[in-house]
Amino acid sequence: MIRTQISLDEREYALVKKEAAALGIPIAELVRRALRQALPANDQAPWMRYAGLVESGDSNSSQSIDEIVYGSKD
Repeated sequence: MIRTQISLDEREYALVKKEAAALGIPIAELVRRALRQALPANDQAPWMRYAGLVESGDSNSSQSIDEIVYGSKD
């Protein structure tokens, strides 16, 4: 593991300290988790972090994905 240092303003530090305490983990672990969530996985395309975030309301949308993404067929 590589050790690094970051600077936080007082408000950021207070918030991260409170959240880490609420989760029962060190601040460093909270920061690592946040970074893992913010960065794409090594083998994952960056756009994959948004997969599943958009709902069409159509329960059959997986069968008509091209129409949903590109519009109706002409």
